[in-house]
This record gives sequence, C-alpha cells and structure tokens, in this order.
Amino acid sequence: QLVESGGGLVQAGVSPRLSCALSGRALNDYAIGWFHQAPGKEREFLAAVNGIGSNQAYAAGANTRVTISRDNAKNMVYLQLNPLTPDDTAVYFCAARQGRYSTSVRDYDHWGQGTQVTVSS
Repeated sequence: QLVESGGGLVQAGVSPRLSCALSGRALNDYAIGWFHQAPGKEREFLAAVNGIGSNQAYAAGANTRVTISRDNAKNMVYLQLNPLTPDDTAVYFCAARQGRYSTSVRDYDHWGQGTQVTVSS
C-alpha cells in the first residue's frame, strides 16, 4: 500500500516536499516512482528510485526541478519539489513495482491515491 501526502494549495515559489508512505513486506524489493497528472493531460513520469535507494532516474529536465529520496528505515519515499509555478498544478502519485525502476506508467503495479498540488500565482 502507498499513501501520498504533502500536497495542498501553495503559492508560487514554494518548495514543498511530498511523502509516500509504504506498507507491506519486502519493501526493499520494490522500486518507487513519482508521477504527476495535470488537468486534461496524461500521467507523466517524474523520478524513480531503486529498492535500496542507491540509484535514481529522472525525466528529461526534471532533475533540476525535483529530487527523489528514500528512507527504508522509515518506509518512506520523498519528492522534493523545487520552487513551484502554476504550471506545476497537478495530482502527484507514487507507485511501486517489483525489481528495477521504470519510467513507464504501465510498468507499475501498485499506486497511491495521489495528492493534489495546486499552485497559485
């Protein structure tokens, strides 16, 4: 199970950190990805981390805008967002897949419910 938190209504320029709480067994076997979905658009990959947190992947251009990290002792994965603009308004999801991380939505088997981030100008 995955539960996201940390979203809400924020002003442009704020840098919130989103959290993804993990529960279940053998969590180190699961890669975690973060995605976002803006209104009227498809869900898009942002970043992913492997099971032990040693390797990360980012969407093209995203590595300057987000940072993914993982704390397996706390069963948490985080997404630090750099200063937001209204274009960053979206629902942000974390997802899990067993084995190696992927940048494809289709490859993830388990999804959280998402956390809405709304950026006001």
